[in-house]
Amino acid sequence: MDPAERTYIMVKPDGVQRGLVGEVIKRFEQKGYKLVAMKLAMPGEEMLKQHYADLSERSFFPGLITYMNSGPVCCMVWEGRNVVLEGRKMLGATKPADSAMGTIRGDFCVDVGRNVCHGSDSVDSANHEIGLWFPEGIISWDKADASWVLE
Repeated sequence: MDPAERTYIMVKPDGVQRGLVGEVIKRFEQKGYKLVAMKLAMPGEEMLKQHYADLSERSFFPGLITYMNSGPVCCMVWEGRNVVLEGRKMLGATKPADSAMGTIRGDFCVDVGRNVCHGSDSVDSANHEIGLWFPEGIISWDKADASWVLE
């Protein structure tokens, strides 16, 4: 596994409004991942339509866009070994009822329409989403505890 793999994690409007941004950050930091980009954004309808383009034919798409445009989102890029797959495990299943306790969705969500966060589902989608949400680029830095996290 490439230790420099990156994933895009977004705390959705419900997570921001409920004050869960710090909890999401805490869990990724405690796992040993490195935060390389973060911003609070009000993306607007066009940006959200680009982000969720693969869902545009689904019946729930208009409601999803309205909901995602209802408040700020916290956009983050995390870096580390196998971070896409492990990040998805940490978030839990898309449907909170299918999420194990101990995952973010298992601990904080009830309804799929308010599932707190988004996480890239593959390295390719992560690269696409990072480029979309962070056209200005990301920060490169050396994490002091890296040798205590990785062999």
